[in-house]
Amino acid sequence: MEKAAYKARLKELQKELNLLQHAMCRQGKSGIVVLEGWDAAGKGGIIRRLAWCLDPRHLKVWSIGAPSPEERRQHWLKRFWQRVPDSGEIAVFDRSWYGRVLVEPIEGFTSKQDANRAYKEITEFENMLTDEGIAMVKLFLDITPETQYRRFKKRFENPQKQWKMTRDDLRNRGRWQEYEEAYERMLEKTSTDCAPWVRIDANSKREARLAAFDAILKTLGQGIDTAPPPTDPEIAAFFER
Repeated sequence: MEKAAYKARLKELQKELNLLQHAMCRQGKSGIVVLEGWDAAGKGGIIRRLAWCLDPRHLKVWSIGAPSPEERRQHWLKRFWQRVPDSGEIAVFDRSWYGRVLVEPIEGFTSKQDANRAYKEITEFENMLTDEGIAMVKLFLDITPETQYRRFKKRFENPQKQWKMTRDDLRNRGRWQEYEEAYERMLEKTSTDCAPWVRIDANSKREARLAAFDAILKTLGQGIDTAPPPTDPEIAAFFER
């Protein structure tokens, strides 16, 4: 996609999402955006472009890493329940509860038995949230090993971004097949009617960002009237004097 066309379309989508957020605030509606995918697939770029157009007072961005020692003593879903958005809020999860069936069993942080049980726990968790009226869009950003290598190399060669490269990134890349199989199981077992996965080809960052915005608008916008509310007659009369 040409840069000019991409920027024009992105601007339109950002404006639409801003209007949608205002409507959700007025109507007390909440939404969750889950971002999963390969390292260097573009999750951060999508989040930055979401944050640029949304009111930060009604936006929460959660970057999910390893649980703290205290969290490891609790039920594994508790830390995610505590991050469920309030009325009128949008919560974005940069990785999420899906670590339970991805990195944790692969890296040996949880047993395969516990990971297999987690599929059911995850779908029940998401069903409860959507039953409460919280809209949920789950985006899986998919790239090829070749694309990941090019992005890793570009990141490493940029002194301002080199710090983002870690040994974990390289180790995970070395287990590509295991992660690929885990992603496929995740998509198969946890894509439900109330919270389906949207698989995005993220080999082109521009097209992936537009596809992500389209999916977010489609899901969070269901049943939301973005038209401005009627003018309060008393306030209108004040300015007509």
